[in-house]
Amino acid sequence: MIPSSPYCLLDQWIDAHFDEQVGFLQALIRVPTDTPPGNNAPHAERTAELLQAFGFEAEKHAVPEALVHAAGMQSVTNLIVRRRYSDGGKTIALNAHGDVVPPGDGWTYDPYGGDIVNGSIYGRASAVSKCDFSTFTFAVRALESLPQKPHGQVELHFTYDEEFGGEIGPGWLLKNGLTRPDLLIAAGFSYEVIIAHNGCLQMEVTVHGKMAHAAIPHTGADALHGAVHILNALYALNSRYQHITSSVEGIDHPYLNVGRIEGGTHTNVVPGKVSFKLDRRMIPEEDPMAVETELRQTIGDAAKALVGITVDTRRLLLARALQPMPGNQALVDAIRQHAQELFAVDIPAIGTPLYTDARLYAEAGIPGVIYGAGPRTVLESNAKRADEHLALDDLRRATKVVARALHDLLV
Repeated sequence: MIPSSPYCLLDQWIDAHFDEQVGFLQALIRVPTDTPPGNNAPHAERTAELLQAFGFEAEKHAVPEALVHAAGMQSVTNLIVRRRYSDGGKTIALNAHGDVVPPGDGWTYDPYGGDIVNGSIYGRASAVSKCDFSTFTFAVRALESLPQKPHGQVELHFTYDEEFGGEIGPGWLLKNGLTRPDLLIAAGFSYEVIIAHNGCLQMEVTVHGKMAHAAIPHTGADALHGAVHILNALYALNSRYQHITSSVEGIDHPYLNVGRIEGGTHTNVVPGKVSFKLDRRMIPEEDPMAVETELRQTIGDAAKALVGITVDTRRLLLARALQPMPGNQALVDAIRQHAQELFAVDIPAIGTPLYTDARLYAEAGIPGVIYGAGPRTVLESNAKRADEHLALDDLRRATKVVARALHDLLV
C-alpha cells in the first residue's frame, strides 16, 4: 500500500490513537446500563461528555417518561451526533446500542471494570455493543483526519432500547422525524457482513386455576398442571419447526424458547396462577401475524382440554425480520473488500439468527448492513454470559474497516 494513500493514512491515525480508543471503551463499560431495570440516561450523559472532548456535539433526545415506563424501563436518552461535510451527498448513520442485559453470576472479572487481560477487554457490553460506540466514533475521527474532506455527512446514533425491542431507541428517533439517513451500518461482528436476520415474537402466557389446600387438591384447579400441558404442546410445535428451513445463508429454522416461569404461593398450596414468557424466533420468510395466530391457537386448544383452567396471552414484543434489501450493495462491497484485506480471511455476506435494531431502519426504507467489532461467533464473545470480552486486535481492525468504507462512500 502506498504510504500516502488514504487507506494508509486512516490506518496510521487509528493505530496512533488506539490507546485513546481503548480508554474511551473502558469509560463506557464502567457506567452500568443493566436493562432491566433500564436506567440508561446516565450512560448517555457520560457518552455525550466523552464525545464533547473530541469536539463531537451530541444531541440528547430524552424519551418521554410515560413511554419509557410503558416499555418497562426507567430512563432513556438517545444520542445523535451529526457530522456535516457538505450540503450534497449521502448521509450514513452508524448505530450502536448501550443498553445491556444484567451481568448475572460467574464472572472472573469485574463486569464493569473494562479489564485488559491477554489482549482482550472484559466487561458487559465489551462485545455487544458499547464496543461499537468506540468503533464508529474513532472511524469517523480517522475519516476527518484526512486532507481530503468527505462529501455528505455521517451521523452517530447511540441508542438505549435494543434489549426491549428498539421501539423507543432508533424506532422513536425515526418515528419522530429526528433522523432520515440514506444508509446504515449497525453494530455487529468483524468476520461477517450481516444482510438479514430473524424476527422475534415474545409473549407472556398466564395460566389461571384455583388455589386449594394441598390436603384437598380436588377442590382446586392446578395452574401448574395446566402450564405443563400447554408447554408440552408448545414444545411439540417447536420440534416441527426444525423441518422448516430458510433460504438465507446463516439462518436455519424457526425455534421457540421459554425463558422464564413463575407461580404458586407455597409448597402446600395448589397453584392458582402460573405465568411464563416465551421467545419465538421467526425466519425472514415467515409471516409474523400467522406465527402469532398459530401460537395463540396452540395455547388455547391445550387449555381447553383441562377443567377449571383459563389462559391470558399477551404480546410483549414483535420484532420483524430484516430482509435482504436492494440499495445496500455499496456498503456490502466496501466493508467486505477492506475486511478481507485487514483480517486476511473470507468475509461472507450472510444472515444471522439474532434480531437487531437494524430492522427498524429497514422498515423505514433505509438500506443497511450489520458490521462492527467482535469475534467470529456470539458464543466466542460470551455475549449475554459471564466474562463477555472482545479481542483488541478485532476492535482495531474493525475500526479501520469502517473508516475505509466511509471513505469509499463519502470522499
